Amino acid sequence: MATAIDPELLAEARRIQVRADRMVTDVMAGGYHSVFRGSGIEFDEVREFAEGDELRSVDWNVTARTGRPFVKKFVEERELTVLFLVDVSASMAFGTSPPGSGRRTVAATAALFVGCVAFAAARNNDKAGLVLFSDRIERYVPAKKGRKHVLRLIREACTPPRAGAGGDLDLALDYAGRVQRRRAIVFVVSDFLGAAVGPKLRLLAQRHDVIAVRIRDPFAAGLDAAGEVAALPAAGLLHLADPETGRTVLVDTASARVRRELALRWRAERQQVLDACRRAKVDLLDVPTTGSVADPLVRFFRMREQRGARR
Repeated sequence: MATAIDPELLAEARRIQVRADRMVTDVMAGGYHSVFRGSGIEFDEVREFAEGDELRSVDWNVTARTGRPFVKKFVEERELTVLFLVDVSASMAFGTSPPGSGRRTVAATAALFVGCVAFAAARNNDKAGLVLFSDRIERYVPAKKGRKHVLRLIREACTPPRAGAGGDLDLALDYAGRVQRRRAIVFVVSDFLGAAVGPKLRLLAQRHDVIAVRIRDPFAAGLDAAGEVAALPAAGLLHLADPETGRTVLVDTASARVRRELALRWRAERQQVLDACRRAKVDLLDVPTTGSVADPLVRFFRMREQRGARR
């Protein structure tokens, strides 16, 4: 028996679909194709040897049978598989502004990111799949091609975060390594709050092109308008709650010492994730909950292109 889809969830998925499709059309059309290439080359055909061909390409078996030199012809294997590992733990529901303010929740930004990249993959005739995780694997959608499949991925990515559930990143990384055997592009989409980024990330990156996508509300991340770590505003006594454990604490934001300590902790936590990605040789892409998701993606594509050109 089919499960009825929440009308609000469906409406949000449609809004994300339209926005993501427009972003891909306007600014992302060529970036994806130029950065992500096929996983290798595959055999195409055998043809007779021609002047300029390399001796190492000679097919000696066919040459021996025919008495004439033949060479193997190979073509780039262009088809790619993109796999999204999307965190749906309770902290992903965070959002500091009401609807219509231009600021999304972390979860809605994650779904928009999935839509943008999945549409770009569909335009290149690549496959895309999805793993939703919290403290367990919530759902796995195997990789397929086509716009219709992209719409399903967006709907699944719009699944409301699980209340009271933490995110087990190692579990998701291990699961991805088991279900995705062939080399793929793996986007790990999370707020990375409290995540212990360990050797599982490095192990997955040895077989796949892994990109960590950190999505943060600027307020939750302790950032100012320029994206730099800033002190918490002096707003007096605040009750702060951990959405995943339910634990609450009373924080005196009027205290300069408290604000300074929180800013230092935010900075250390951000640096910890960056250091873990560097050790694993994984790129870290920061995507805010305000503005266009495509803009940081385009900057990321340019960075990868320039890095590739220098090699």
